[in-house]
Amino acid sequence: MSAIATYEKPRIDWVDYAKGFCIIMVVMMHSTLGVEHAAGKESWMGYLVAFAKPFRMPDFFLISGLFLARVIDRNWRDYLDKKVVHFLYFYVLWVTIQFVFKAPGFLAQGGVTNVATQYALAFIEPFGTLWFIYILPLFFVLTKLTKRVPPLAIFVVAAALEIAPIHTGWIMIDEFAARFVYFFAGYWLANYIFTFAVGVQKDPWVALAGLGAWVVANDLLVIKGYSEMPFVSLSLGFVGAGAIVAIAALLAKVDWFKLLRYAGENSIVVYLAFFLPMAATRMVLLKTGVIPDIGTVALIVTTMGVVVPLMFHAAVRGTRFDFLFVRPAAFQIGGARKTPLQPAE
Repeated sequence: MSAIATYEKPRIDWVDYAKGFCIIMVVMMHSTLGVEHAAGKESWMGYLVAFAKPFRMPDFFLISGLFLARVIDRNWRDYLDKKVVHFLYFYVLWVTIQFVFKAPGFLAQGGVTNVATQYALAFIEPFGTLWFIYILPLFFVLTKLTKRVPPLAIFVVAAALEIAPIHTGWIMIDEFAARFVYFFAGYWLANYIFTFAVGVQKDPWVALAGLGAWVVANDLLVIKGYSEMPFVSLSLGFVGAGAIVAIAALLAKVDWFKLLRYAGENSIVVYLAFFLPMAATRMVLLKTGVIPDIGTVALIVTTMGVVVPLMFHAAVRGTRFDFLFVRPAAFQIGGARKTPLQPAE
């Protein structure tokens, strides 16, 4: 992994494109399922959500592990600051913001005691959509702690946990079992993934043929209900993550979709803040009924869930509200300087 550890370029275009796809798929899933649940019927957007399910989160975690080799050998103080405190700051901040909007419902259900209980529970069991940045620090710490363990052994155990499958009802346990294998693979196989992306850019027509075959196979397995079977889900997760890497590499070669790349550069910003514009847009569109097609409603809700956080982020940058997306020095180990979200590392 020395090539990745010494890589000097601050951003890699195809990685940002891949993260752009990831965050849009995540927002699309929450938006579409929320709209369909509120409307009481399915939509054509539900098909896209189902198609993306086998690889949506595997790809997100694979990309999250790509650059870990650059920082894993740092001393524990710096490592914990960057990989644990950093994400926990944003979790605590944004879980509190989300809770402000959820609290009235909790109050109506069980009074002040229920509100306090639910807020405390959010620090044991991740709250709402924020479980991704809650579990990442655990992955970072575990990977550093096991650095001297043969990586193949870790990969085999992690793959076995995914294959099991494990469904306890606790998000941290279930998602750890289902996702750590992809995160570790991103870290362990980073050089191979980068080499694969370069190869795709050199032979785009071969890559396009492979992508066509993947679309057919993934779609067929999802439709037939086989995609979540043991071994199949693991295979689809890795193949689908590879497909997104390939698509991202091709897009980076032509660089026609700069807005998608920008969304990838700021994917964690979208992840933190999409819940409010998503919920508000859904409520307005469904209550007014101005757009009768539920799929179109879900598409608009998804778009607003991605675009509004990016606009809000641009608006508050450099203002007193910068703390929403930039960790102040007071919340760093050592308090050296403000640290913006840097999900690529």
